[in-house]
Amino acid sequence: MKIDVLNLKKEKSGTIDLPERIFGLKWNSDLVHQALLAQLANRREPIAHAKGRGEVSGGGKKPWKQKGTGRARHGSIRSPLWKGGGVTFGPTKEKIFAKKINKKMNRLAIFSVLSKRVNDNNLQVVDGLSNQLNKEKKTKTATKTLKNISNLKSTLLILPSSGKEAHRTISNLKNTDAISSYSLNVFDLMKYKNIIMEKEAVEEINKHYK
Repeated sequence: MKIDVLNLKKEKSGTIDLPERIFGLKWNSDLVHQALLAQLANRREPIAHAKGRGEVSGGGKKPWKQKGTGRARHGSIRSPLWKGGGVTFGPTKEKIFAKKINKKMNRLAIFSVLSKRVNDNNLQVVDGLSNQLNKEKKTKTATKTLKNISNLKSTLLILPSSGKEAHRTISNLKNTDAISSYSLNVFDLMKYKNIIMEKEAVEEINKHYK
């Protein structure tokens, strides 16, 4: 599968052969949905936590003696029956929300999204972008460079592993983000409407997902 390679002026500078096993698959909505749910679940952290009777401070002394008072027997004022006591069956921070997904399935989901982006003409391959952003190191100048290629509305840049400085350069841009070719994931690929991929990143993806 061949696709045009653009320069920083959005002019055709050549072509590149995209691997069919990565960019030529059929759209699998069920698999992508499963991978997305697993990724979101694995990001989730338990925040709500209600203290049980063993975690509430105080209550070490028996409120009153067991017999002879005419009142019901109690062993601690931190019982769930008492005001200020522990909570029964409340949310706890020990709850695990993570979901498992097969590594091969997750990889195929990523390939499915990339293939759909190519078919929908929402993926562009650019040459020299990473090096230019590494040199500029300023958001203002980086914005001018990116505007020549994209309208900067919901854009994801897929850069090679050598583009660390480029990540910092565009970190302040709205509706624009960048990930490494080794950090592909379904969430980021689905979140942004347009994808701009560095030519060097295509080669890294092909080697990484052998």
